[in-house]
Amino acid sequence: MKSLIYVLKKGTETSKQNAACALLSLTLVEENKTSIRASRAIPPLVSLLLNGSSRGKNDALTTLYKLCSLRQNKERAMSAGAVKPLVKLVAEQGSSMAEKTMVVLNNLVGIQEGKDTIVEEGGIAALVEAIDGSINGKEFAVLTLLQLCVDSIRNIGFLVRGDGIPPLVALSQTGSVRVKHKVSQIKPHFFCE
Repeated sequence: MKSLIYVLKKGTETSKQNAACALLSLTLVEENKTSIRASRAIPPLVSLLLNGSSRGKNDALTTLYKLCSLRQNKERAMSAGAVKPLVKLVAEQGSSMAEKTMVVLNNLVGIQEGKDTIVEEGGIAALVEAIDGSINGKEFAVLTLLQLCVDSIRNIGFLVRGDGIPPLVALSQTGSVRVKHKVSQIKPHFFCE
């Protein structure tokens, strides 16, 4: 593990990508997720997400996705500054990583610090824009918006001011069954019957 972390920090672009892939393989064993966090792998993964090539970013993103199933790893990802590059990737329309990025954001919204930071970094606007993306992207955007806005008048205000209501209304009428269901969960919070 120490060697992989060293390579993530100091290696060439290709070796960093390979180290991220090796860590991804290690995440398949649940106990390794805690060991990876303890070995301080999350900050260099976030650095790769910020500064890596497309492949490096994708490898870091996939590994972070697997790691952030644990609360402590979510907290470490937050303290490593993961939200800003994640919101930026969601905002890049047509990015092949946007959908996977929304899944990671959806994991991070599970803790209060995650919610707060996603909102501070402009995540609501980025997620509203993502509603125009792929079917799965729409679902994760709606689910994450739901989690951000439940019990938060402030975040609902951001959604309303960010023109989030029209695309949600459109989805409630034209989306897939799954998307319609998720929008219907939001609907009581925003729409007048």
